Amino acid sequence: MLISTTTQDVAEAHKKEEARIDPASLLQHLITEGQNEASQGFDTKSAVEIARIINHEDAKVAAAVKKAIPEIAQVIDQVARSLRDGGRLIYVGAGSSGRIAALDSSECPPTYSTAPGQVQYIMAGGPKALASAVEVNEDSEELGQRDIARRRPTRKDVVVGLSASGRTPYVVAAVAYARARGAHTAAVTCNHGTPLEAAADLAIVAEVGPEVVSGSTRMKAGTAQKMVLNMITTGAMTRLGYVYENLMVNVHMQNSKLVERGIRILMCACGIDRPTAVETIKSAGRSVPVALVMLKAKVDKPEAVRRLAKSDGNVRLAIEDNVLEL
Repeated sequence: MLISTTTQDVAEAHKKEEARIDPASLLQHLITEGQNEASQGFDTKSAVEIARIINHEDAKVAAAVKKAIPEIAQVIDQVARSLRDGGRLIYVGAGSSGRIAALDSSECPPTYSTAPGQVQYIMAGGPKALASAVEVNEDSEELGQRDIARRRPTRKDVVVGLSASGRTPYVVAAVAYARARGAHTAAVTCNHGTPLEAAADLAIVAEVGPEVVSGSTRMKAGTAQKMVLNMITTGAMTRLGYVYENLMVNVHMQNSKLVERGIRILMCACGIDRPTAVETIKSAGRSVPVALVMLKAKVDKPEAVRRLAKSDGNVRLAIEDNVLEL
C-alpha cells in the first residue's frame, strides 16, 4: 500500500521532532538567554557601577524597538479597525510578559474610557499569577488553548501574544488557536525565527540582546515589550479619535485627579478659563469629549452627542462633523 506524504505531514513531523529536543538546547541559541559582555564580573561591582551598566544597556532598547516600527504601525491600524467594528484586543502572556500585558490592558479604561472588555489580557496561571509566580503553567499548550477558547476569538478580534523568548508553549498555542479561528494575530518577542513568530500573522521583534543578568528578561526585554504595547494602544486610541491634538480627551473622570485633568484638558484645548471649563463639563454631563465638541463646534449638548455618535467617538471628526474613515 502506498502512503502519501503531504507538506503538512512533514511539517507536523518536524514539530514533533522539535518537541523532543531538550529545552536547554533550544534556550542556548536565544539571544535573550546569552551572556552579556558588558556585565562580566557584575557581582563584584559597586552600586554606582551596577546602575551605570544597567542604564547603558537600557539605552539600547528604544533603538531595538525603532526597527520594528513598520510592524507596530500595522498592528496599531488593525487594532483601531477591530475596536471600531466591535472587536477586542486580547493580550496573551506568561510571567513578566503577562504582567506587562495586564498593566497595559488595565490602564485603557481610565485613560480612554474604553469598556473593560475591549482590551483584555490572558495570563498563564490566571490573575493570581500577577502577584506570585505560577510559571509552570506557561509550559502547557493545553491551558493556552483552553484559556483563549474561553474568550471565543473571532475575525473581529486582534490577539497579541507576548514572549521574550518567543517559545513559551502557553502563548504559542493560544495565538495559533486564535489565528485558526480567524482572529488577527501578532507576536511581540525579542528573538527572531521563533515558534511564536511562526504562529502569528505578524511579528514585532525587538532584538535587545543579552540581559545584564543572563536570562532575566524582565529587564531590557520587558522594557521593550512595554514600549511596544504602549505604542499599540496609544496609537490605536489616537487613530480612533480618543486623543485630540496630544490631549487625553477621553479621560474617565472617576476620581479627583482625573476630574482635575479633564478640566485642564478643556482649558488647554479651548483656551478658556477654569470657571468656564468647570461649567461646560457640568453641562456636558461630566464628559470631556462632549464638552470639547460643544465649545469647538459651538453647538449644544444634544448636537455634540449626536456628532460623537455619528463619528464613533472620534472627537476631531465630531468637531468637523465628518464621517469616520480608518
